[in-house]
Amino acid sequence: MTGSLPKTNRSLAISLLRGRERVMGPIRAMLADAGITEQQWRVLRVLQESGPLEPTRIAERSCLLLPSLTRILQKLEEKRMIRRRRDPGDRRKQIVDISDAGEAVIAANLENSIALMQKIRDQMGSDRFEALLDLLNELERATD
Repeated sequence: MTGSLPKTNRSLAISLLRGRERVMGPIRAMLADAGITEQQWRVLRVLQESGPLEPTRIAERSCLLLPSLTRILQKLEEKRMIRRRRDPGDRRKQIVDISDAGEAVIAANLENSIALMQKIRDQMGSDRFEALLDLLNELERATD
């Protein structure tokens, strides 16, 4: 073998996972108090931001596999946080929208969510925080 693996602190995959866990730890605690999972939160946020969507689009935008999303949508519907309806233009398709209850969960956790991100921004510095987001978005576009 001609090469060797980089040290774990220089591994992109491991560094991304470590960073994700640092960011998501406090968010998971907040969401546990709200009675929803991280994945359910992502779906609600995507629907709040984008409006009604087909499940395939929700899965893409919330970084979920479609089979997982199916179960998540079922749970959110049971909690009355989303609404599902048939697409009037194509009855084979389904459209999902956030409900008032879903909006209320986001509203109830908005201040805490913003505070958690502000803490990270303050620790990193605003310029570096924004640069990190720009680089991560660039990485996503570069690997499409």
